[in-house]
Amino acid sequence: MAPAQEATQVQLERILQNKNLRLSEVQRRLLTYLAEKSLAGEADELKEYAIGIDAFGKPPSYDPRQESVVRMHVARLRQKLAEYYRTDGIDDPILVDLPKGGFKMVFEPRPVRVEAPAPAPVAANQTAGEWLLKKWGFAAALAAALAVAVYFPLRTSHAERTTALPPGWSSELQQLWGPLLSPTRPLVVCIAAPSFGTASGAFRLGQFLGSRQPDLLVTRGNQLSMPEIAMDNVVFLGPASESRQVQAIPVDQQIVLEPDGIRNLHPRTGEPSFVADHGSPENQGVEETHALISHTPGLYGNGDILSLAGNHASGVLAAVKAFTDPALARSLVTKLRTPNGEMPRYYQVVLKVRSMDEMPVEISYMFHRELSAGKH
Repeated sequence: MAPAQEATQVQLERILQNKNLRLSEVQRRLLTYLAEKSLAGEADELKEYAIGIDAFGKPPSYDPRQESVVRMHVARLRQKLAEYYRTDGIDDPILVDLPKGGFKMVFEPRPVRVEAPAPAPVAANQTAGEWLLKKWGFAAALAAALAVAVYFPLRTSHAERTTALPPGWSSELQQLWGPLLSPTRPLVVCIAAPSFGTASGAFRLGQFLGSRQPDLLVTRGNQLSMPEIAMDNVVFLGPASESRQVQAIPVDQQIVLEPDGIRNLHPRTGEPSFVADHGSPENQGVEETHALISHTPGLYGNGDILSLAGNHASGVLAAVKAFTDPALARSLVTKLRTPNGEMPRYYQVVLKVRSMDEMPVEISYMFHRELSAGKH
């Protein structure tokens, strides 16, 4: 065996024996299979169907168009490799990577580190995601959100994830996010149609969740599959109409997002039956839009789905901020608590959002509904 190939085999064994993969037989089998095919020069033409048959033991009737198990595990293998090299493998001499767009693994010597120049300063009233959007556009911000989700998470123990509050977390944020952060169900942040609101919101969530949820995956709405929904908890950014999978889950919603506002299906005394998105006539340039936050059961009542929706970028951003800003979270939890002081497990909330240039400047609670867990 050539020295370079022998070093690669040693590196692969080091990764396979690492705690990041040691307890996942499926991921170990997938890594071994793709590495063998890549080293043998047989990975360029490798198809999803062949991987399903050879690596996952699927029957000949397996149809990749109907079942995304290969795509899902390949995406998670990329995530695990990135996390390995960010932590235990930070000084390893050989980098093992699985570039997107195919199944061919690459094996390269670690390059010499060069200090990067300091980035241009971000304005005091801008988030990093907003600065990226204005400077480079949606593609860069989405790439940054994906990078944060993959590289920023800190490996923590189950006890730390369930008891300790990371910096910036409050007890109210823990109450909002607790049901979604599970040691047994990965969390998927699903982005609807590309927009300023969904890209900036994804970047903010990636930063916020990085220290709390190691198994965090960012994907697009048209790539989310029913098996992923069945196995994961999902945070959906943008109108649920962008995901037929989310729409297909039977939930007795009391409030629905319509193209020009939010419909209250069963208004109580003093509540509007419809709140419309429109400009504010007394303040030129100020818009009044709305956000709909829906925390519902997952498929077959398993897991949790959080939808942060709005017809405009300002609505989506306002919903994200309500779930990431300690002061807004405190106000939201106060409104949601039942008379006995408990948080409802499932609910919908309508927020009023005043904004300028698609950026929320004032976010206020309007009304909410507690949802039943039994409508499936």
